[in-house]
Amino acid sequence: MAQKKQFDTPPRRVALFVTCMVDMIYPEVGMATVELLERQGVEVVFPAEQTCCGQPAFNAGFWEEARPLARRFVDIFEPLVRNKQVDAVVAPSGSCTTMTSHFYKLLLEDDPAYRARAEFLGAATFELTEFLVDVLGVETVGAHFNGVLTYHACCHLKRELGIDRQPRTLLSHVEGAEVVEMNAADECCGFGGLFALKNSDISTAMGQRKTQNIAKSDADVVTLCDVSCMTHINGLLSRQGQRTRAVHIAQVLANQVDVAPRPQPVQETKPPTPPRRWQDGKA
Repeated sequence: MAQKKQFDTPPRRVALFVTCMVDMIYPEVGMATVELLERQGVEVVFPAEQTCCGQPAFNAGFWEEARPLARRFVDIFEPLVRNKQVDAVVAPSGSCTTMTSHFYKLLLEDDPAYRARAEFLGAATFELTEFLVDVLGVETVGAHFNGVLTYHACCHLKRELGIDRQPRTLLSHVEGAEVVEMNAADECCGFGGLFALKNSDISTAMGQRKTQNIAKSDADVVTLCDVSCMTHINGLLSRQGQRTRAVHIAQVLANQVDVAPRPQPVQETKPPTPPRRWQDGKA
């Protein structure tokens, strides 16, 4: 695993790498990310010219098409870090952080100049919970939640970045929340980007196993660090009629999540005892 940038003093200005799905579908996750960082006194810069990092094309095997996107990403973010306009880059996504900090080195291995720039940038690029806990040293962010939480460990986050303790630490300090462990919390939900399209039956079966474990946890919310997995899980939960929903951890920590009242059990009412004699039924 690449060595991450070390800071002599806590960083105070970062660039937000918002990711495509957050930008286009879940802007509230991006806003929650900014709010969390600003609560810690960190100024957030948003490079408006940012586009896709190239991960979908890379994962599909279209490396030639992915390279221009990777170079564009480097051209946008690397000068901000090198010229000390920002201290770091932060993203609310384990998969996109993995792409830019790990797989760019492979994608750009035949382009030494861009590979070197990508490695420099990758060392200063952090997933949100990693940045909060490991860089800022924060464990409590003023979050509160009146309900039951469980956690799904997304694959890229845990297996590629080695991040698991950080989100769990932040959730353990959410005031009022009962945090329960889900069975097979680190088992893949079945999304996997294009895997869900090319292998839909397998993807659905994996997702159904995940939602079964969510149901067994009896949680109000399953929280996670990638909106891609969130979308997949929520689709299955909705189709199954489950009351639990998947929510990005940034929204939980920014107090943007309300808990729907739990359905109350229906009490059976006994019918009136019929009269023993017809005369007893008269007024």
